[in-house]
Amino acid sequence: MKWISVVVLCIAVTACTDNKTEELKEVTVTSVPIELPQDVAKQLQDSQEIIKQKKIKDIDCLALNVYHESRSDNLAGQFAVADVVLNRVRNRRWPNSICDVVHQGPVSSWWLTHHERKVPIKNRCQFSWYCDGKDDTPNNVQAWQKALTVASQIYNQNLYRGITEGATHYHATYVNPSWNKRLQSVGRIGEHLFYRAE
Repeated sequence: MKWISVVVLCIAVTACTDNKTEELKEVTVTSVPIELPQDVAKQLQDSQEIIKQKKIKDIDCLALNVYHESRSDNLAGQFAVADVVLNRVRNRRWPNSICDVVHQGPVSSWWLTHHERKVPIKNRCQFSWYCDGKDDTPNNVQAWQKALTVASQIYNQNLYRGITEGATHYHATYVNPSWNKRLQSVGRIGEHLFYRAE
């Protein structure tokens, strides 16, 4: 059984000779039971579980990217890396889910055909850690907890969302890739330089 709180607003308008006054009254009615048919209740419960599992998976993918791309960076730098992933999700040029953005890149047709596994082609991914051939398991527990916190806070609370002013790309300050000349520079946050695709 579901319980819904209902708030009813009543506005009483009183006309006076030269002026009008408005009086706002709030009446709260609580605990109104709503019976859902059993099949509808089950579908609602199932859909809530699916949403919960997707949310957990999204946060995990986002945290892995923060961990591998910026675990030694300051907090602002880590939020900025997460912000870029979310900016890409909202941009039609990239996939529309966090995990698909993080894992974007060509996969080996041989692995797919012979083993039914999606194995990324080495050094061809959007985020290099994902296809560098190394184990992606986070080994630094403290850094992993921090990455999970950053991912959860930007995902659930929009904390520092927009810190990169719409950036869709970044690179470490110690490299100078050729692709950055085609993009609009946003600036530096932590140990990365950020760019926006126009």
